[in-house]
Amino acid sequence: MDQVRWGIIGCGNVTEVKSGPAFRKAEHSSLVAVMRRSTEMARDYAERHGVDRWYDDAVRLIHDPEVNAVYIATPPASHKQYTLAAAAAGKPVYVEKPMALSAVECREMIAACRNAKVPLFVAYYRRAQPRFLKIRELLDKGAIGRIKKVDMQLHKPVQEVDRLGRENWRVNPEIAGCGYFCDLGSHMLDLIQFFLGEIEWVEGETWNVGGLYTAEDEVAARFEFAYGLRGNGHWSFHGDHHMDLTVIEGERGRISYSHFTEAPVMLERKGRFEVIDIPQPEHVQQPLIQQIVDHLLTGTAVASTGATALATAEVMDRILGRVDPES
Repeated sequence: MDQVRWGIIGCGNVTEVKSGPAFRKAEHSSLVAVMRRSTEMARDYAERHGVDRWYDDAVRLIHDPEVNAVYIATPPASHKQYTLAAAAAGKPVYVEKPMALSAVECREMIAACRNAKVPLFVAYYRRAQPRFLKIRELLDKGAIGRIKKVDMQLHKPVQEVDRLGRENWRVNPEIAGCGYFCDLGSHMLDLIQFFLGEIEWVEGETWNVGGLYTAEDEVAARFEFAYGLRGNGHWSFHGDHHMDLTVIEGERGRISYSHFTEAPVMLERKGRFEVIDIPQPEHVQQPLIQQIVDHLLTGTAVASTGATALATAEVMDRILGRVDPES
């Protein structure tokens, strides 16, 4: 393989700017085929993005001889199905997050890719973005001393689509795994483990306060890392205000950051604040996609794999009270 030639299964909003163009802009990478269940929508996406071929059948895309790597950007309910099909065809897989509906499904995906001897990557793309790599560098260098605690908060106002009672797959547990917590909370829990190591113990509670849909709209969790560091998180999707703030507190200061906004990282030490403003890339997945391409061509490391995403899925399952026979 001297060029990674991608095929996309599922051309929804995430592929318009966040990921799709990055497959063409990454070095030694190209986007050669796309698939969507609607032929017209697949053709429209392909024409707008300069892609030569389009399909309304995922199997045909997977077996296209020009495609040598597959990106799965469908809702989570079909991630396992398409991952297993791509692995059976001997093609590397890059799958959107959350990786699947449960940790059990994640293990099936990992096993299928391992047996087929193809790599599996997951779109927890903040692990490769310069802003968050800077935070990890500060932590690794001991910029705030020994870490004492972690506090994660995400509050989002009610979405208009939910207030109007329209169909929204992101709050349908059969398609998304749970509500907005699966979509957004998974990014936050994955990133904190990238910074501080795997969460070893966790407990959580969920509520449906607003009653606008069947999934939970509020989640609280307490967790602990292997070396005794404790943290807590609170996710609310039924209020009237916005808050996106994680604080990592150490013996000599604290680091504060947002996951989903352009707010700068704040480093506080001895009462003094340092503003670290590193812009997000135009296509937020491009740094991770470049890592994946480089790995497929030269074997270099990738920050987000099936194994790292499984650790996040296990934490999510425990917070949501799902039964996992291997946890």
